[in-house]
Amino acid sequence: MKLPHIVLVTGTDTSVGKTVTTAALASALQADGRSVAVYKPCQSGAGAGDSDCAEITRLAGPLTSEAGVVLREPLAPVPAAALDGVTLPPLSAHAARVRELASTHDHVLVEGSGGLLVELAPDGGTLADLGSHLGNDASFVVVARPALGTLNHTALTLEALERRDLAIHGVVLGTWPDNPGVLEHGNRATLGALRPLLGVLPERAADLPPVMFRAASVHWLSGLDCLDGLDCLDGAWS
Repeated sequence: MKLPHIVLVTGTDTSVGKTVTTAALASALQADGRSVAVYKPCQSGAGAGDSDCAEITRLAGPLTSEAGVVLREPLAPVPAAALDGVTLPPLSAHAARVRELASTHDHVLVEGSGGLLVELAPDGGTLADLGSHLGNDASFVVVARPALGTLNHTALTLEALERRDLAIHGVVLGTWPDNPGVLEHGNRATLGALRPLLGVLPERAADLPPVMFRAASVHWLSGLDCLDGLDCLDGAWS
């Protein structure tokens, strides 16, 4: 699998499959012998037990995985930090840590919070702005839904990246249903015409035993057609 040195994983919305996509990317890279670090600038919802870093490690296996700041409330970072009485670090601090991780790993995967323009810093800085801080070393992977509304949401996200001259590596569909219909297949074709379609992940991918998740990740992200069910998993869901 060919990926940039630093990959920023963003989504067209919340709950589109960013965390499972990050885990799948990490699994596929590690299967190819690459060293991987995962960095989450802002993790919210810790009071409810949310930890994307822990989930990625559970699914992908041992790797460097850390959050820049951990917040208790299940809200966007700025309001969550206000309720917690926490001062969010500036984007420059996140960029510096990502560069440190990049100096000791083949790849760094940076998972955003919510969508591309969710504020991560007290000055209003977003994941898009973090991409600008990181410059030519970084490229974005956009995780989208296959469902109704995805064409507009994905086009808006891609346009926001393009207007900032930020590199886009491609799109991943993060929640492919067990029984896709005309809508899902049509959206997949349209999105694949907009940007390279890097992979399609089943909507219950995180329910797989981790060893099966790791084996399947390589196929989900390599163009193998497992869209009408999960035949490539040899009955994993039975």
